[in-house]
Amino acid sequence: MEKEKMKAVLESILFTMGESVDASRLSQVLEIPVKEVNDLLKEMKEEYDQAEDRGVTLMELDGAYQMCSKTEMYEWLIRIASSPRKYTLTDSLLETLSIIAYKQPVTKIEIEKIRGVSCDHAVNRLLEFDLIMEVGRMDAPGRPLLFGTTEQFLRSFGVTSLEELPQMNTDRIEEFREQAEKEVQLKLDI
Repeated sequence: MEKEKMKAVLESILFTMGESVDASRLSQVLEIPVKEVNDLLKEMKEEYDQAEDRGVTLMELDGAYQMCSKTEMYEWLIRIASSPRKYTLTDSLLETLSIIAYKQPVTKIEIEKIRGVSCDHAVNRLLEFDLIMEVGRMDAPGRPLLFGTTEQFLRSFGVTSLEELPQMNTDRIEEFREQAEKEVQLKLDI
């Protein structure tokens, strides 16, 4: 199959699916190596991004690709569609989401151990917002649910993979640990 035909097939698949499709799956459909699929998709993304008369682009999300509207088209989309769902991430939701993002897969019990308070509400809200999902069950008594982040999380925070999340400074981690130990000691003294 010629290159332009393969691009047309990829475009058709990504448009029709409406969600991200893994490059390996696209490779199987086209019966070409994954590297070739990635090269074609990167070339397509450049073409979309450079063309001012195009309203779509390709987004890479952790080895998967999705066709989506260019951000500069947002105001026009609002005119035709109902307002996009807006949600506010409170401090407790952000704290819970951060724990899940950095510790995944993680159970509610582990989150509560880190936060020191119940996380039922926060986890339920993050599930509603499609920022986290159930990724399985822990092989332990009671088989607690394990949580991880979603592609929507990556989209919302503008990263293509979890490796792009900022790394915490090890000195700061030690400082936080010392502060927590002091707080625990103060509570015990009271």
